[in-house]
Amino acid sequence: MKPRSVADRLRRLPWLLTWTFTAINAAGLIVLAVLAVDAHADRGTQQLDADNHRVTSTVLRLLQLDSGTTVVTAYVGKDEINGQCPQFAVLQGGSGGFPSFYSVRTCLPSDPAILGGLADAAARTGRVQYGSVDIGGNRVARVRAEPFRNGDGQYIGAVVAVSDAGPAQARHTRFALGVAGGCVLLIVLLGLSGHLLARRAIKPAADALDQQEILLGETAHDLKNPVAALRALAETTMRNPEQQAELLPRTLRLASRMGGIIEGQLVRARLAAGVEELEIQPVWLDQLVAGVVEETAVGDARVTVTAAPSQVRVDPSLIRRAIGNLLDNALNHGHYPGQPAIVHITVAGGRVTVADHGPGVDPAIAEHVLERFRTGSGSTGLGLSIVRWVAQVHGGTLNVYNADEGGAIFELVLPVSGPAK
Repeated sequence: MKPRSVADRLRRLPWLLTWTFTAINAAGLIVLAVLAVDAHADRGTQQLDADNHRVTSTVLRLLQLDSGTTVVTAYVGKDEINGQCPQFAVLQGGSGGFPSFYSVRTCLPSDPAILGGLADAAARTGRVQYGSVDIGGNRVARVRAEPFRNGDGQYIGAVVAVSDAGPAQARHTRFALGVAGGCVLLIVLLGLSGHLLARRAIKPAADALDQQEILLGETAHDLKNPVAALRALAETTMRNPEQQAELLPRTLRLASRMGGIIEGQLVRARLAAGVEELEIQPVWLDQLVAGVVEETAVGDARVTVTAAPSQVRVDPSLIRRAIGNLLDNALNHGHYPGQPAIVHITVAGGRVTVADHGPGVDPAIAEHVLERFRTGSGSTGLGLSIVRWVAQVHGGTLNVYNADEGGAIFELVLPVSGPAK
């Protein structure tokens, strides 16, 4: 399994940032949602208590009290509040002994014993009593018991108002569900937006690291053969000093080629960054290919070139590098083990065809061999990807297929009229 690069690990960072960002926002939203739901519940309860307070205060103003235990409710019975909701009752409590009075309208069932208990508690303590009472059928009533005194200042009873809490509970349930759904939706949106922002923020750095790794790998790939050839020339020169005059020019050409490779990588980096453009100029493709073949150390391999004059408008340094990579690929992988490579290069009409006599390319992976780090021969897979990149930036293509008689054929096609805009 190929280890992840630094750029790959950096590209995984947005997910970590997304989960962290989402978790923090979710925690804050949940706290706010709980506070909002509690506040809504309190407002509902306060509204019910306010309705009950309106009833009890109105009834208390209508009651007639004397110094004994007599309570006159005649005016209460004649007032319109007697037929409205919330319903109410005037009940005895403490030392009171007057008959109970109930409003004529029954808005919801209520247990007289519970109401009487609240009235008695209010009268004995002299304080308003509140409570929520289960009246059955999953219904809850909100109750307020407000005590009153006789002319002697003794608490003798209380006015008990009863409101149906069902509608308020239904509104509260809908509000809680709405808040919960809104929080879920907002958390999802925050997570998506946070992920997009994180990816957008990290992408330039990840792309830069990825490009750096590509350039380093490709530079090492391209310098491998020239360095080996340069070392062989140096060793030959040390063993045969009399051949210095012959070997020195080849050494200089190799050194120049290595410098060109490094310069080409820098050019590619600048092109990828958008700070430099291709140096397009008329180039005789047949002459350029012949020069590359002459500068390449082929060992015991046999390389033949058949070329017709062909002029294209290209960046010569990049095309030279692409041709060199095709030739190196054929020399290294275009032969059977123990046999010398046989390579034939044809140049005509803006096309460079490099054919070998090796095992060919498996059709199942023919497309993949042009990708970075993907070959069928165990190599790094960078050389051919560089050729395809050079072809693409010039508006051309790189094709790969097998010859009928055996061997692989790589065809670099360049537009004679120049690169695509």
